[in-house]
Amino acid sequence: MPQVFVPKEVVEGETRIACTPETAKRYVKEGFEVVVESDAGRHAHFTDEHYRNAGAKIVAGAEAEAAWGSADIVLRVYPITPEEASKIREGAILIGFMSPHKNLESVRILRDRKVSTMAMELVPRISRAQTMDALSSQASISGYQAVLMAATYLDKYFPLLMTAAGTIQPAKIVIMGAGVAGLQAIATARRLGAVVEVSDIRPAVKEQVESLGGRFIDFPLDESGEGEGGYARELTPEQLKAQQKIVRQKVVAADAVITTALVPGRPAPKLITADMVADMREGAVIVDLAVEQGGNCELSKSGEMVLEHGVTIIGHPNLPAATPADASLLYSRNIQALLLSTLSEGEVVLNLEDEILDGVLLTHNGEVRHGPTAEAL
Repeated sequence: MPQVFVPKEVVEGETRIACTPETAKRYVKEGFEVVVESDAGRHAHFTDEHYRNAGAKIVAGAEAEAAWGSADIVLRVYPITPEEASKIREGAILIGFMSPHKNLESVRILRDRKVSTMAMELVPRISRAQTMDALSSQASISGYQAVLMAATYLDKYFPLLMTAAGTIQPAKIVIMGAGVAGLQAIATARRLGAVVEVSDIRPAVKEQVESLGGRFIDFPLDESGEGEGGYARELTPEQLKAQQKIVRQKVVAADAVITTALVPGRPAPKLITADMVADMREGAVIVDLAVEQGGNCELSKSGEMVLEHGVTIIGHPNLPAATPADASLLYSRNIQALLLSTLSEGEVVLNLEDEILDGVLLTHNGEVRHGPTAEAL
């Protein structure tokens, strides 16, 4: 009977959990032994009793420490630390976000301990893997929370209001990037009554933007900005400069800007320069969802709220954690779909010929299988 261990998240501010009572119950039904560290689900409001009722075993203290070395499978949300990586038994399976380019020491330890690491950010973008796509499930929550945060700190209403004292014009919102986070941000901002303009270098997303009530900002690019897997590709310096020129007019006139632009494996493109911020009106707000990859705004700082030229710039590094119950629900289902896809006659079988496993395995059998990470090491 394979043992699944769900430890507490150790990073401050991480409120999500990789296994909810719902998924724990399914694992038990499939023949797994589920071990959960006491209070692991507390921040997402899942109690130890909830897990016991689902058939899981609760451990604490020395028992929890021992579980690292006895578990066949460890489930995580936030990238594992080097100290934790050293506790996992050799040949075990680790599933969770890894951010390998920023956690090379952990990757090195996992490689040397022959741990099979399934990095959730490496799930291929194919139709068969949609139920496993944790980047999308968490990005949707980020887009939603970004708009709520902008509405909270903006100095005016989002909707058009007609009152006895006169008419209040709707807020003008610019959203940069129409991926999953951007599309959810558009939908949320429109529900709140704002006028929304959207920039993206991929012409293919124009129809999606307009279907949600946003106005698409066209860019005169010589070729499509779409890259591998539907993500945006990195622009040339000339193309980026042309994009900034068009975006500048929109940003300066905006009440709030939400940036979501990311290029896989690269630093986030700088779309909002310091001089753009200087020309924005005092009281405006920028929410930078790309801050952990360097930020789309030159002035944003991870984990900080910066005030420059009267503009509030929010660099929250983990917005999904602000909605821990639903974020955990979706993330744990992503992991469940991935893990159960490996089952064969009650055993976990890592078939490297499977396109999903071939893409998601960061380390396996003492090797780093992800090219960019192997090169960085």
